[in-house]
Amino acid sequence: MSVLFLIATIAGRTVAIDTHHIDAVVDLTDLVSIPRTSPAIRGLAALRSRVVTVIDTALALGLAPMSAEARRAITARIDGHSYGFLVEALEDVASFEPQALSLGLALDRGWRLAGRGIVERDGKPILILDLAALLPSPAALAA
Repeated sequence: MSVLFLIATIAGRTVAIDTHHIDAVVDLTDLVSIPRTSPAIRGLAALRSRVVTVIDTALALGLAPMSAEARRAITARIDGHSYGFLVEALEDVASFEPQALSLGLALDRGWRLAGRGIVERDGKPILILDLAALLPSPAALAA
């Protein structure tokens, strides 16, 4: 069964995100930092009369933080809360047949936790990313 995916770049890697989970693609303006929270939470942003928690997607994956100037984000509502996931670039929206992760595909760091499968574009595998898996755990927020 074909599924519509947004193709994006995060930490130099092309990923596919199921559009069913996406509210919008936005360019964020002012961010308000939140003291004493997970480093992966960049801050809060006002977006269309609601507050969005902005996630540094690369940092959430266990990689180096994204540029301080990063403002392009994918917004999603997860468990009743609005989040903005920073991305480096957005490429396309297209239908693909999702496939299971191959046993031979080695994923490291957070990619292993957030990867949910692959799609093939022009003969190359693209990792399907689960945005909910990028959220800091309650234990990390309490620390």
